[in-house]
Amino acid sequence: MFVISEKVELTKGVFSLWVEAPKIAKHAQPGQFVIVIAEEDGERIPLTIVDQKEDKIRLIFQVVGKSTQKMSEIENGDSFAHVVGPLGMPSEIDYYGNVLLIGGGIGVAPIYPIMKALKEKGNRVISILGARNADLVIMEKEFRQIADKVIITTDDGSKGMKGLVTNGMKKIVAEGEKIDKAWAIGPVIMMKFATKTAQELGFPIIVSLNPIMVDGTGMCGGCRVTVGDSVKFACVDGPEFNGELVEWDELLKRLGQYKVEEKSSLEEKKRRKPKKILKNKVPVKKQPPEVRKNNFQEVAYGYCLEEAMMEAERCLQCPDQTYNCIKGCPVGIDIRGFIREIREGNLSKSAEILKSYNNLPAICGRVCPQENQCEGLCTLGKTGAFEPVAIGRLERFVADWERVQRKNEDNKDTFNLNNTKGKIAVVGSGPAGLTTAADLAKMGYYVKIFEALNKPGGVLTYGIPEFRLPKDIVFEEVEYVKSLGVEIETDVVVGKTITVDELREEYDAIFIGTGAGTPKFLNIPGENLNGVYSSSEFLTRVNLMKAYEFPFVDTPVKKGKNVVVVGGGNVAMDASRSALRLGAENVTVVYRRSEQEMPARREEYENAVEEGINFMWLTNPIECSGDEVGNLTSVICQKMKLGEPDSSGRRRPIPIENSLVEIPADLFIVAIGQESNKVLLNAFPELKLNKWGYIEADPETLATSIEGVYAGGDIVTGAATVIEAMGAGKKAAKAIDDYISSRVGKV
Repeated sequence: MFVISEKVELTKGVFSLWVEAPKIAKHAQPGQFVIVIAEEDGERIPLTIVDQKEDKIRLIFQVVGKSTQKMSEIENGDSFAHVVGPLGMPSEIDYYGNVLLIGGGIGVAPIYPIMKALKEKGNRVISILGARNADLVIMEKEFRQIADKVIITTDDGSKGMKGLVTNGMKKIVAEGEKIDKAWAIGPVIMMKFATKTAQELGFPIIVSLNPIMVDGTGMCGGCRVTVGDSVKFACVDGPEFNGELVEWDELLKRLGQYKVEEKSSLEEKKRRKPKKILKNKVPVKKQPPEVRKNNFQEVAYGYCLEEAMMEAERCLQCPDQTYNCIKGCPVGIDIRGFIREIREGNLSKSAEILKSYNNLPAICGRVCPQENQCEGLCTLGKTGAFEPVAIGRLERFVADWERVQRKNEDNKDTFNLNNTKGKIAVVGSGPAGLTTAADLAKMGYYVKIFEALNKPGGVLTYGIPEFRLPKDIVFEEVEYVKSLGVEIETDVVVGKTITVDELREEYDAIFIGTGAGTPKFLNIPGENLNGVYSSSEFLTRVNLMKAYEFPFVDTPVKKGKNVVVVGGGNVAMDASRSALRLGAENVTVVYRRSEQEMPARREEYENAVEEGINFMWLTNPIECSGDEVGNLTSVICQKMKLGEPDSSGRRRPIPIENSLVEIPADLFIVAIGQESNKVLLNAFPELKLNKWGYIEADPETLATSIEGVYAGGDIVTGAATVIEAMGAGKKAAKAIDDYISSRVGKV
């Protein structure tokens, strides 16, 4: 898809590529960048768009590591696996008067489109091109064709004037040039001193920041930098910022945090043996804790046929008037029906019933909080003498059986695949988007899903670890949705790669299911030290990019010896257990409330305890301490006590005076929730938002403030469960069908 049409080595180790990317070329503006993934499971590399023509974009990169080395080996006619963009905010192009463009090393390339645009606005343009020596100077001819004055600086004096770009800046001013505004792009250390020099010379300077990026869409927070009095995400709020406001020393320390990991290797994984635990329910076999904590393979093995039939016999098959479990299911599965067919050995019929309600049963059977939903209302469990029926385990068993049968049979489910009723765009391929798309496809609509990341599945792919939800399960369920006629296009950031207006012109309705992807931080001192992660970034590296297999894959992740995780939800459990599997010696979860208030699933908490995770209740981090080079060394916490209930009914934690606790840590993961992702919302200002910044949607139809646009899942409710997002998807599909059907004959 992203074919390389022209490859040139500009100088040793520096390559220029023209890449076929029509949608990106159409919308790209100066200063924006793309994320390039050379091959599946490769690292996400941010590259500025240097130029564009017709349906192609030009990228220039330097070989600096494993990923860029692979990119350099791609030849004309080959393709990148994924190119995502355009991302970031465009440069503020206007008439300023005399402007100075400073490019250092490979930074010469991204300064070029800004220079062209400023020249077109009538500015007088002066350019400084800096390099270590004459052989590394790039794009000189192209700059001389546009700029009014070009100055070359080389460290060794082999070309142009000897010295750094800062020497060139001083020379220009000394010659009487008045600079009204400057831009600098290059190594961070260069931009820092270019900023300092600009301040001394008395003119404003804009810098383009490229710290470590993971997803490039504002989801992970890995590119956070302190600008002025606030923390910004370079990929969303930038990449350009006022250089005078950037905390350069902090940024430089963050950029060096993977030096050790780049040299490390992954230890061999051990095999595991099943262990029987739990009572009343038919026990499910699991890997023993001492084995599973060393691998990322699924913890629970699931039922065999005999075990499933034994568990199904526990179901009371309640009469209709006391049929409670369905009331706790957000998608309304006929639970009694599919369990009855298991009891009778009719697995085909059981699977048919299950999939008529739930398009992703193999996923839901693994990750849904059944104890708070269907199983929480089970009549057997309400007796007090028995555990409820293991509805989730039975759902997983039937779904896994059906997946195997689907692989072994040539025939597929028959649905109305004419797709003639209308065209629907779905933004986001998480559980809400997949459910909406599948249901609408079954109704006879053409549905296309637009996914920002390089793999579909949303939180199912990037957020939930393999040991809870194997990714082959996710992708097989996605393939089922595609078999219904749904088309999925990855690497498309709606609002950037394609505009909202373009979607509205082409599609009869739009469903937004982008999730709540912006991480929350504690906003405490030291939170930008090396070794501090949002749970989103940490889990994205581990799950989407499989960093636990580094260096056999390209993306690294820190593997702390002493790890602290803050939070009490399922994400905190996932992060702590993942850190343990990466080789941590001590993992401690701190939570400001007590065990009783912890929102995580009980099963996941018990698994964590079995694996050796430590828990410190009524404990709240207030500061991160680090060493002189910016690495985390400890987390300082304050002990808490529970006060009176607040307006929500939860008892509010209150600090206890003189109760500080310092926990040694070289890795700190913040797992306290997410906020709405602003990329789409910024591009769709007509959407009405609630006071928390989420999309306001009708609770029954999920219709937004804009006709024909619907939204559901975490982007509406805030962080919730997979099955709740799927329930929203089913509501939206029905409402969209009703909406389009009502318009037939009126247009």
